[in-house]
Amino acid sequence: MGIYVRVSSVVGRKDGVKLLSMWIAMLVAALPVLTPSLFSASSWETSLFSEWEPPTARHGALLDSLQKTRLHETEPEGLWDPPDSGGWKPCTRRRDESSLPAFTNGYLQVFLEGGLNQQRMGICDAVAVAKILNATLVLPHFDVNPVWKDSSSFADIFNVDHFLNTLGFEVNIVTKLPPEFEWSTREYYATGYRATRVKNAPVQASPEWYITNVLPLLRSSGVVAIAPFSHRLAFNDLPDEIQRLRCKVNFEALRFVPSIDNIGNILVERLRKSHAWTVEGDDVGSSKYLALHLRFDKDMAAHSACDFGGGKAERLALAKYRGVVWQGRVSNAQLSDKELRDKGKCPMSPEEVGIMLVALGFSPKTHVYLASYTVYGGSARMDFLHNLFPNMVTKYTLATAEELAPFAGKASQLAAIDYLVSLHSDIFLSASRGNMHNSLAAHRTYLNVRKTIKPDMNLMARLFAHKNLTWPEFRRSVVEGHKNRMGQVALRQPTQSIYTYPAPDCMCTSRRSIAEHSNLDMDLQEAR
Repeated sequence: MGIYVRVSSVVGRKDGVKLLSMWIAMLVAALPVLTPSLFSASSWETSLFSEWEPPTARHGALLDSLQKTRLHETEPEGLWDPPDSGGWKPCTRRRDESSLPAFTNGYLQVFLEGGLNQQRMGICDAVAVAKILNATLVLPHFDVNPVWKDSSSFADIFNVDHFLNTLGFEVNIVTKLPPEFEWSTREYYATGYRATRVKNAPVQASPEWYITNVLPLLRSSGVVAIAPFSHRLAFNDLPDEIQRLRCKVNFEALRFVPSIDNIGNILVERLRKSHAWTVEGDDVGSSKYLALHLRFDKDMAAHSACDFGGGKAERLALAKYRGVVWQGRVSNAQLSDKELRDKGKCPMSPEEVGIMLVALGFSPKTHVYLASYTVYGGSARMDFLHNLFPNMVTKYTLATAEELAPFAGKASQLAAIDYLVSLHSDIFLSASRGNMHNSLAAHRTYLNVRKTIKPDMNLMARLFAHKNLTWPEFRRSVVEGHKNRMGQVALRQPTQSIYTYPAPDCMCTSRRSIAEHSNLDMDLQEAR
């Protein structure tokens, strides 16, 4: 469609420029309607008005070398095999009768911030704290994330009936407060100081802290709200009963609502059945796939404070974003890009992830499910990865627009779909450290010890910085460096999270019932 602007000789030059500017402004305003793909959040297309300079390959020599040899190589034997479980299996206590006291000390509320997986951990901690205090837990409230703007509630994401039924013999849980406490809302606590709100719960607080500081208030007022509540319960020196309760919440009680569960299962089925290619020697008759969590959105890129090759425009844009979202409270911003990379603090770019996967042995035929919300930089960055793995799909390419319509604008619900597809993948890899990787690594270990690749960020940073490495040297270093980072069961060490390392707290290596050898490590009778 052409747009012609005629500036009459009768009209002065100034008026002509004004008229031309008006037509250009109208064209720009119409672009989202005329070419919606340029502005779609559900694709990785580059915005027409980019705030960064399209980058060239940062590791061009490696890309050139691998392309010359890759097409003539076969995948290494055992690439898709799961790691040895070592005999570890899920081991949580099953209750056939209620262990609940005849009364509780009051109602406990928690307000959870963050994304899907941070809230998931908060739910587990809330149930555990309610058990410690002998409190009745009110279904946790989800705060609106300032970045994703998602107002999804607990009931929008997790199956409430299943949650209540699974924990019915463990903890008293209600969906809402009784009428006499209906005043205790998120809005009430946002308007000023409130005596029934606990704001000073320390990170990884001990059970004793809650018994000393929260229990008296709970008993005297009948209701207590704790906010903030992220990471507010310790991982060490807890009774076995409490640790296993956290496991039960995380891996058994938290199930997604049917709408999310159904679409997740549909996508998994399409991934496995819609491709003619299968792994050589596979007798299942369905495709294997690798799920890749590529956390490379603007939020992650800005918070990392790393340089991703988008030039001065990108650096200024990300610095401005940090100032708006975190008001300058980003410690990484004080370090140089080299210092950040040397410390392994930079998420891998799509280009780097692709090179790493090729080094590990994955062929161009590999089917990759991309679990990502948006990719900062659009197609200019994604092209590096897509060229290496052309059989790459997302929920947007596997599902129809009608199927995904109920989840539009709901970042946490979309993340839940990615979580399900990743959970059931043959191999999972997350390109950045964070809650998504930790939650899925633990869940996959708990369910069936599936291959979960944990990139060694420090090693990869050193290898990518070493510009004189040949491709065979680079590949050999990647393979050797990740032999023990393939999802093998690793026992949780002191200070490590039970939500990342479920063994030995959530798992055991014998068939004995956990109830036969479970003993409380501390006396909680004061709370009962």
